[in-house]
Amino acid sequence: MDNSKDGATACLRGRTVVVTGGTRGVGAGIARAFVQAGAEVVVCARRPPEARAKGAEFAPLDLRDPAAVREFFDALPRLDVLVNNAGGAPYRLLADAGPERHARVVELNLIAPLTVSLAAYGHLRRARGAVVMIGSVSGSRPSPGTAAYGAAKAGLENLARSMAVEWAPEVRVNTIVAGMVRTELSSLHYGDENGITAVSRTVPLGRLAEPSDVGAAAVFLASDAAAYITGASLLVHGGGERPAFLDAAAAGDRT
Repeated sequence: MDNSKDGATACLRGRTVVVTGGTRGVGAGIARAFVQAGAEVVVCARRPPEARAKGAEFAPLDLRDPAAVREFFDALPRLDVLVNNAGGAPYRLLADAGPERHARVVELNLIAPLTVSLAAYGHLRRARGAVVMIGSVSGSRPSPGTAAYGAAKAGLENLARSMAVEWAPEVRVNTIVAGMVRTELSSLHYGDENGITAVSRTVPLGRLAEPSDVGAAAVFLASDAAAYITGASLLVHGGGERPAFLDAAAAGDRT
């Protein structure tokens, strides 16, 4: 009999998982989680990782090239789970760039996941598989400096809900709405350790997420434990953000 640890790591044994943008940060954490769950994992991105996740294969792929995406998925022998993780955006105020640059952000964060999902659909339908979209809290609140990114993530969540209805019952589609995650690039967003500590205090659980937190949620949504979950959005944000009015009210009480 498997012990509890072995049983957990075997939950996706024999299944093939593709993680887009799985070479670093959140994507690498997701890839590691699926490897630990027993899956065969392929990560794809334009550039190879500096350190490949143990147990995962790497395939070079430009997700904004529809022909290359179709060729990649057509060559796969099977696919059970697709994780649309690739995305991101630099800090750029709306008026500081032309519409072409903002459009590229939307293309990567919304159009590319649609392109990838359509290319993977045949495999996923045959396998009665699952799609996991990696969304963001930026899609449900103002995102100054990353407005195009926030708009794309809002669209991604809506796309996932519609996809879940159209592709049921063969394919389940869900979204992870991720909050702030500590990665090797955190300093670009939050500054040094003091900055990260200060930002962490704004999260009810008192810390930023780790890539493994998002990975565990993705494994759950892809597993049989979530067999009746589709069209859902799972908040992985540590409780969100403490409402500013609470601190303002406390300050008022002290006067």
